[in-house]
Amino acid sequence: MYNPCCPSGSEVIVGVNKYRLAKEETMEVLAIDNTAVRHKQIDKLKKVRETRDPEVAKKCLAAIEECSRTGEGNLLGLAVEAARARCSVGEITDAMKKVFGEHKASTRMVSGAYLSEYGAHEDISAAHNRVAEFKKHEGRNPRLLVAKMGQDGHDRGAKVIATGFADLGFDVDIGPLFQTPLEVAQQAVDADVHCVGVSTLAAGHKTLVPELLKELRKLNRPDILVICGGVIPPQDYEFLYQSGVSAIFGPGTRIPQASVDVIDNIEKSLGKIRQAM
Repeated sequence: MYNPCCPSGSEVIVGVNKYRLAKEETMEVLAIDNTAVRHKQIDKLKKVRETRDPEVAKKCLAAIEECSRTGEGNLLGLAVEAARARCSVGEITDAMKKVFGEHKASTRMVSGAYLSEYGAHEDISAAHNRVAEFKKHEGRNPRLLVAKMGQDGHDRGAKVIATGFADLGFDVDIGPLFQTPLEVAQQAVDADVHCVGVSTLAAGHKTLVPELLKELRKLNRPDILVICGGVIPPQDYEFLYQSGVSAIFGPGTRIPQASVDVIDNIEKSLGKIRQAM
């Protein structure tokens, strides 16, 4: 779903956009209960902090902050000493963050890049027409927030999707990397989007997506749809659908067709809301 040459067919990828199997084999995937892993790690950190010398740890962290502020001393050496004193990576980082702040990667889209690669195609015309119909009925373009949550730093796919949907007429917002479900939900509400598209490539979908849906409900916006795209094992699809996900798009999906499917889902949701009023 990330390379415009792939779904358009101008670049053949065997098994993805040509010579696909009639029936895909189910691959066994090692499932990790990351919630249990997280709780286990938190317990370990608590034990470390209970058994270390608190004064030594405090002194080491203060030295890191002072070195960061003055530029005098060996910051790497101080970080090593802090680790030996059983300070966590988070504590060491926070000590430096007090001085340096936190890097915020800028997220930008390149207008027209997707269409120039895809070229003239009936799929493009169909997608443009659906967007025009939606705007005529709803008074505005369909609006999508493309989000990356957790520690998933693979953003190329998300940017291609954002650019592709924007080129097809969607109003698109793209969130920064490493957002929490609450941050994504709040951005979606603030931007008044119709749909949140979660790009996931690091196996966090079974934990983060249900949390996002929960946060949207807390903000009284269960009407904002959530869709997923990226690398998601097929055996996880049903779990996501049961959690409330409206659509899932895997590798090789044609972006124009995906955009039409998204509009269909938005219109279906809006129709249900109007019937309930």
